Amino acid sequence: MAQTLDGQTVLVVGGAKNLGLAIATRAAELGAHVVIGARDGDAAVTAAAGLENARGISIDITDESSIAAAAAELGGVDHIVATAAAHHNVPVTALDHDKVVTAFEAKVIGPLMLAKHFAPAMPATGSIVLFSGVAAWKPAPGKAIMGITNGAVSFAVSHLAKELAPIRVNAISPGIIDSGTWDGMPESDRAALFDGVAGSIPARRVGTTADIVDAATWLLTAGFVSGETIHVEGGARSA
Repeated sequence: MAQTLDGQTVLVVGGAKNLGLAIATRAAELGAHVVIGARDGDAAVTAAAGLENARGISIDITDESSIAAAAAELGGVDHIVATAAAHHNVPVTALDHDKVVTAFEAKVIGPLMLAKHFAPAMPATGSIVLFSGVAAWKPAPGKAIMGITNGAVSFAVSHLAKELAPIRVNAISPGIIDSGTWDGMPESDRAALFDGVAGSIPARRVGTTADIVDAATWLLTAGFVSGETIHVEGGARSA
């Protein structure tokens, strides 16, 4: 399948860093006009300045009025990629109500609001790509909210694909990815984590940014794929 996004507008919410920025970069390389959306509008503008034919805009995925304002400003876009997350990894007995709500806003409610405000102006060939995660299929103590919200994303794309058709809606479910997210850990701890994961899954390595970017750009151009969750996790679900 030839991958080209020539003349199309791709909005990447959460595109100012890590996986979001890598996806935005690839989209620009494929000829898209890229809009980087982030809660920090200045960070979005700075990230966009490093790309060709790109701009930054302030979008807070947890604030519907911010999403509505962005939709009004941008008008129609061809594709939306939403990478935002708000983790709350604690035991159930330590859950904080507001942080639970924020986690659902970032992963589920916010993307629903993106669909509400952007889909009416999207073309029939448009698509939305959301992010789930392997935690939904690998229950673990202290990871209930991550697992539940990621699982909800998978159900959301099935329902949105039906209701928004022919606009395509899909999700990527990554495993452990060396994307920059883990860079805050001490190097020895990070290496131990990656080695442990690599030794426990069939692929025998952790994922790379390119693995996710390849999946995202494929979904943006795969015109006969909708309602699907694409697992990019090296076989972690079976480990």
